Amino acid sequence: MPLDFTAIDFETANRSAASACSVGLVKVRDGKVVDRAWWYIRPPFGHDWFSEWNTRIHGIDESHIVDASLWCDQLSDLVAFAEDDVLVAHNAGFDMGVITTACAASGVPAPEYAYLCSLQVARKTYSLDSYRLPVAAMAAGFEDFRHHDALSDAEACAAIVVHAAKRHETDSVEGLSAATSARIRRIGAGSDRPAVLVG
Repeated sequence: MPLDFTAIDFETANRSAASACSVGLVKVRDGKVVDRAWWYIRPPFGHDWFSEWNTRIHGIDESHIVDASLWCDQLSDLVAFAEDDVLVAHNAGFDMGVITTACAASGVPAPEYAYLCSLQVARKTYSLDSYRLPVAAMAAGFEDFRHHDALSDAEACAAIVVHAAKRHETDSVEGLSAATSARIRRIGAGSDRPAVLVG
């Protein structure tokens, strides 16, 4: 079974998990990046204000999302890109929480996806002082990227999973999950437990 997945990363406008303001997506086929996508998102109403703290982190403010599609209108594009892949994210509880919470705030059902956390994978693959995305990505040989840019973060996440799979001598997400005890979980109607917002 080939190492196929879609890495995903969100930036949020404020502390609300529903306030996704940008997304980065990286498609991996047989351990190689084959496609990338990125766009701004207008968060659901009531969650569409920008905190100074978040803007300081990622540089996005109200001016960037003026012409962006609402969460409910861009969701189909996200699903079309990810198809039925396993989603991979660093600190995945956060990103899966964004999907489920933004869908709830928009009054639309959350899509069903299996997902794997690259943070959990990194903890069972490398011996590091910190497993934050920039540090784990450096251990995977992916350096000098723009942290808190959604596409760059998704690329870093993909690099960690590909590198970790090589380290563990496995060629599938399922094999990597088994080798690292990083459980594949689910969101949407088929979820085995609710996604938890971690950060």
